[in-house]
Amino acid sequence: MATRSFKQALNLRWRRIWLPRLRRRALFVVGGVFVGLAAVAMAFMADGAQHLFRMAQHQWPYLPLLITPAGFAFLAWVTQRYFNGAQGSGIPQVIAARQMTDLKAKQKLVSPKLAVAKMFLLSAGLLLGASAGREGPTVQVGASVMFWLGRFAPHRQPGLLLAGAAGGVAAAFNAPLAGIVFGIEEMSRSFELRTSGLVLGTVIVAGLTSLAILGDYTYFGRSAVTLEIGAQWIAVPVVGLVCGLAGGGFSRVVIAFAVGLPGRAGRVIKKHPVLFAAICGMIVAVAGVLTGGAAFGTSAEEAKAILAGEDITGLFGPLKLIATIATAISGIPGGIFSPSLSIGAGFATLLQGMLHIPIGALAIMCMAAYLAAVLQAPITAFVIVTEMTGNHALIFPVMMCAVIASFVSKSVCKEGIYHALAHQILRKSQSERNIT
Repeated sequence: MATRSFKQALNLRWRRIWLPRLRRRALFVVGGVFVGLAAVAMAFMADGAQHLFRMAQHQWPYLPLLITPAGFAFLAWVTQRYFNGAQGSGIPQVIAARQMTDLKAKQKLVSPKLAVAKMFLLSAGLLLGASAGREGPTVQVGASVMFWLGRFAPHRQPGLLLAGAAGGVAAAFNAPLAGIVFGIEEMSRSFELRTSGLVLGTVIVAGLTSLAILGDYTYFGRSAVTLEIGAQWIAVPVVGLVCGLAGGGFSRVVIAFAVGLPGRAGRVIKKHPVLFAAICGMIVAVAGVLTGGAAFGTSAEEAKAILAGEDITGLFGPLKLIATIATAISGIPGGIFSPSLSIGAGFATLLQGMLHIPIGALAIMCMAAYLAAVLQAPITAFVIVTEMTGNHALIFPVMMCAVIASFVSKSVCKEGIYHALAHQILRKSQSERNIT
């Protein structure tokens, strides 16, 4: 009798405690695999689209002046009409979704439909020359995958969106530490102890999935440049100041357009979003043509060339900044991670004549500083750049540049771009609920 009671108690414990825990852990592992596969698929699609555009632009240099404005207008119309919520990078949508309690409101920001649309619309934008990256969109896709898998969970799982977002960054950049830090510093601004192990597991699995398919690589190659102790360190505050002002200015402009410009200009843009997207597309096209095509797409190859010491036109940094602003405010899907790193590398070419340090070292410092200024997340910035360049010799000057730039950026723009845009999404959602 006692044996039978013990077996019943054991069976009850299995069904009520151990089985739900096993299902929960399996959910995050399976989710990591799917997030990794989605990141790889986005990488192939995005790279293929950029390659086709570069081939066409090389043969017909002024073709973007025709197809980019028309393409931006079409993508803005399609996104607004059929896939509202897929605009921009997607990271603000995930931050906003994590703060929502209403399931239907969340589904407007993270869902399988939006994930698939994001992948194809982003690739279409790159096919048209948009100055955009795939890493931010991968965050929204990863969060959408995990949100959809949540329906199979034994009960509500608060860490799913965070795990999907962090796994997306890890798989997109082949940078697992960056994924973890991004999840802590940027997505949640804290670390949830109850889900920490599951989030880390998803990041690891997503990263390993990407690694198994694409192999071990660093996004910008490997760099061994160093900075000599002494006079060369004068570059640190200069880089922090210049990139902090530029990154803060970028964020302030993008946020201003998202909130809505005051006066007649704001009303016209709101009334004619498709026409505005076409104007943005023309700005991108002109910037790209003036740089010989360098400002189109992610400009990752140009950033690699700068790191390697190759000559790039001094106009590349400022024109890439303008092209990225135009893409970000146009209303089409596209991320700002990779373009921001390329902008930072571009600013290095402008500063080298004044600072007289190796261009490779200066580019790494500027990349981290500019990204930190845009995100106002210095730890995420220097970890991402360190992993993407494989350079650990510069870790201290890179950390200092990122911290200074983030501090300077706050004097220009009070809040990091992703959280400011997320707050705008939340306000809009609340307004729609009040109307209904």
